[in-house]
Amino acid sequence: MKNLGSCSKFLESSKPYFAMISLQFGYAGMNIITKVSLNRGMSHYVLVVYRHAIATAVIAPFALIFERFKSRLIHGFCLVFEHNFQVSSFILTKYLLHFRKMQPRITFPVFMQIFVLALLGPVIDQNFYYAGLKFTSPTFSCAMSNMLPAMTFVMAVIFRMEKLDMKKVRCQAKLVGTAVTVAGAMLMTLYKGPVVEMLWSKHIHPRKSFVTDTTGTTDKDWFKGSIFLIIATLAWSSLFVLQTKALKTYKNHQLSLTSLVCFIGTLQAIAVTFVMEHKPSVWAIGWDMNLLAAAYAGIVTSSISYYVQGIVIKKKGPVFATAFSPLMMIIVAIMGSFILAEKIFLGGIVGSFLIVIGLYSVLWGKHKEKMEIFDPEEIPEPVKGVQGNGNSMLVIEDIEANEVELQKAKPAISNFSATAMSMPMALPGLPIKENQEPRA
Repeated sequence: MKNLGSCSKFLESSKPYFAMISLQFGYAGMNIITKVSLNRGMSHYVLVVYRHAIATAVIAPFALIFERFKSRLIHGFCLVFEHNFQVSSFILTKYLLHFRKMQPRITFPVFMQIFVLALLGPVIDQNFYYAGLKFTSPTFSCAMSNMLPAMTFVMAVIFRMEKLDMKKVRCQAKLVGTAVTVAGAMLMTLYKGPVVEMLWSKHIHPRKSFVTDTTGTTDKDWFKGSIFLIIATLAWSSLFVLQTKALKTYKNHQLSLTSLVCFIGTLQAIAVTFVMEHKPSVWAIGWDMNLLAAAYAGIVTSSISYYVQGIVIKKKGPVFATAFSPLMMIIVAIMGSFILAEKIFLGGIVGSFLIVIGLYSVLWGKHKEKMEIFDPEEIPEPVKGVQGNGNSMLVIEDIEANEVELQKAKPAISNFSATAMSMPMALPGLPIKENQEPRA
């Protein structure tokens, strides 16, 4: 029995690790499949539209079930309780206020917040990332995406949402980590270097349509792709800084916010595609790699990852989740060499190594900061699987939050209602509504 108990505890404690490792494989698969689709001629503008349309269709039902319908059910329960037992609204509010979390109203300021979030995430970030991926390689793109925590730190300092105290080691670690990360990115951008052959690459012969011709890519295209990736990461870090305000409004409705951002982002991406692509044929999609790329990105990296990362972050914190991002880069490098015959350059390896060192330095500083102080309005730690989790950007809490609160509320509600039903008249001390007779 003791062995079974220790084994079950080990499996329970290992779930977050297995979950994050599985997600890294999912993210790596998205990078590879997307690269194959782009190599076969799919427009990245169209891919962004289809990806977020699918993500909206997948996330919206869960938002309706877990948030809107549940909120209305709780609201209806309050009205029925108030009508049947003549309990005043003031008393009901006292007992049930924390359960009545109705959907936030979409005012003009709230709409503008969602509009800007959609513009930064699904439109700017995704399009520039895919464009950069097209000109470079999956491994290079994954390495660049590890700059996200450092860029978010810089943006937070610029907007005075992060305070720097150079006398403290944690601030020094974040600053040094940011500098090392930027140095790694510059090295990867400006220095390509010789090709580093993998041991197994000589014996692999992938399909011609899958091959990533990085050796034939000109230095000009490589530099252009690097700039696109940096712009994408900058847009994503800006999103993390600006979403703090939106999360205050949608504190208990992250799924609804994600659905709205995906939906508005889809509309914006359609408008951008109409401007950039003038051939109707670019919208054509069949049962091929293009459909797989859009569906995979929309379902896996923009839907499933949201839920899984939310659970992991709730249990282990955002630093734990972010620490696994370099693993994706390694998986992509191995998968890319097998599937795409991708060539890895010395500059990319050295730059990636510097970026990973800078990443963990920044994360260490953030971890120490959270141990010293707790700020409920602190910027959410950026968690980015593949260039963005598409719109798994709001991985702050999982969708089970309301269920937990309802479970906690059941004893209090049952005791309160049982007491009220056992009395022939209204409860002592509870005001009876005017112009109503007490029920027998």
